[in-house]
Order: sequence, then C-alpha cells, then structure tokens
Amino acid sequence: MALVPCQVLRVAILLSYCSILCNYKAIEMPSHQTYGGSWKFLTFINLVIQAVFFGICVLTDLSSLLTRGSGNQEQERQLKKLISLRDWMLAVLAFPIGFFVVAVFWIIYAYDREMIYPKLLDNFIPGWLNHGMHTMVLPFILIEMRTSHHAYPSRSSGLAAVCIFSVGYILWVYWVHHVTGMWVYPFLEHIGPGARIIFFGSAAIITNFLYLLGEALNSYMWDTQRSMEEEKEKPKLE
Repeated sequence: MALVPCQVLRVAILLSYCSILCNYKAIEMPSHQTYGGSWKFLTFINLVIQAVFFGICVLTDLSSLLTRGSGNQEQERQLKKLISLRDWMLAVLAFPIGFFVVAVFWIIYAYDREMIYPKLLDNFIPGWLNHGMHTMVLPFILIEMRTSHHAYPSRSSGLAAVCIFSVGYILWVYWVHHVTGMWVYPFLEHIGPGARIIFFGSAAIITNFLYLLGEALNSYMWDTQRSMEEEKEKPKLE
C-alpha cells in the first residue's frame, strides 16, 4: 500500500495548516477577544477552509488506498461522494477564497499596510506566520490543482455557491459593525457608505471571476496534459 508523492505532499500541507491555525489561535491579540473572535476575519475563515479541504484530500487518499481492489460497490460509491466533495470544495471555496485573500491582502498591504495589517501586529504575529496565512495559501492550492484532476460542478451552481458565501461574509462584517460599532478591517473606517458598497460589490464580482479563473486553469492544465499523453500514444511514422 505505497503512498505516491502527491499523497505525502497533501499530508505535509495539512500538517502545515494545522500548525498555522494552532499558532494563530495561541496569539492573544485584543481583536481576538472581541465579538466574533477570530471568525470575523476572512484570513482565519480561509485557513479553516484550506485545512478542511486538505483534510478531505488526505481522507480521500486513505479511502482510495483502502478500497483499491476490494470490489465493494458500496465503498466505491462512498469514495465517489468523497471525491465529489473534495472537487466541490476546491472549486467553490479553496481556490477562489484562497486566491482572493492572498491577492487583496498584498495589494492593500503594498498600498498602505496600516489599512489592512497595522505595524502593531508585528509585535504579535511573526513574519513566517504572516506568510503562512497570506502567501503560502496560493502555491499550496496551485500545487494541488496541478497534481490531481478535479471535476468542477456546473457553472451555474458553482457561481451560486460562491455568491452565497460572499454575501454571507459581507452580511457578517456588517453585523459585527452593527454590534460593536467597529469595522473588522481598518480601511473600512476611512471610506464612506457608498464606497463600502462599491468595495463589497467589487469583492463579490472578483470572487466570481476567480471561480471562473480556477475552472479555466483546471481545464487548461488537464486538457494540455491529456493532449500530450495522446500525442505520445500515437504511433510514430517510419
């Protein structure tokens, strides 16, 4: 029952996320003690999404190894459901939300870090942990996408799920502000109500675009590989 490199890599990535989450939760920042705790930050929610996703990947690998050659139709049916869940999570949550967190964080950070990640946080969060939360997410998910083929759901259902998540998080941010009088992210304090609506609307549109990007990227990676394999299998002319 040998493990292939991609399966070992998934275990390593899962352990990395578990370590990042444990270290993040151990940080005693004032914002973590207020209403909503860590769950009001999209970065933390994304880390949980990534950890759950790679946990499902590891569980799928183990189930595949255990059921290989068993001939048990019920086990195979359950494995197919697990694979479908894995593929759905990558398409709807892990790729678009992970990509969004990395891109938006570093764009705003480059413009003015005080708007998204005040210098004060350097006293609480070490540099390696910051990169674990806001940088390594994207390479990890791209590696997963490249090493395993994932079947995307229908475009309409996939985009609908992304919209539900986006709107749900936006409403959650507004609710936290309603209860506490404070915005989750500092830059929201410095823009007007109209600008906030434009920002959140743009964020939802971008997240939908990232879903389409992930779909196109997944298709390109595996269609290209399939074409190369078919080309190799063609008989060579003498």
